[in-house]
Amino acid sequence: MRRYLLLLILVALGGLGARAQVAESADVGGVVVTVGAFGSYYGVGYGARQMSGFGAFVDAEPKGRPGVEAEYRNLRWQQTADVHLSTYLIGPRYGFHDFHRFQAYVKVLVGDGEFSFPYGLAHGSYFVVAPGGGVDYHLNHRISFRVADLEYQDWPQFTFGNMSSFGVSSGIRIRVY
Repeated sequence: MRRYLLLLILVALGGLGARAQVAESADVGGVVVTVGAFGSYYGVGYGARQMSGFGAFVDAEPKGRPGVEAEYRNLRWQQTADVHLSTYLIGPRYGFHDFHRFQAYVKVLVGDGEFSFPYGLAHGSYFVVAPGGGVDYHLNHRISFRVADLEYQDWPQFTFGNMSSFGVSSGIRIRVY
């Protein structure tokens, strides 16, 4: 049964790359590199805190293929008892085909989370897994508005047991290449 399920999945995934027509030579190959900045609002699982902050990201996507996203986020606004955190994440990102001026995407990022405990008594560095996705709105060929980026962060090795956070971000994305 497992073999048939695996075979069915492989056949379905194999058809994703199939095209009915040959791509124009100007559209084949190359990498699209974008940079961006965003504001974030998060529900942090440590004491049920609501925090906000800012961040930046870089995307590199080969045309028509999954790409890579690197992201930095710093949550310092609305902090209580001097609790704040930062994340440095990287991982695969897949942008779906555009629908009018909208493009949806999914991502799974992993990396380091820096957490400052109340009143500066301790600071920890933890492994973080962050699946997410969102929607960009293309204003023109180079500039996009990140309408919403939803991200769930799992901190499995946190000092007081597994901690999770969920947040939404919005910002601007600029195509460099």
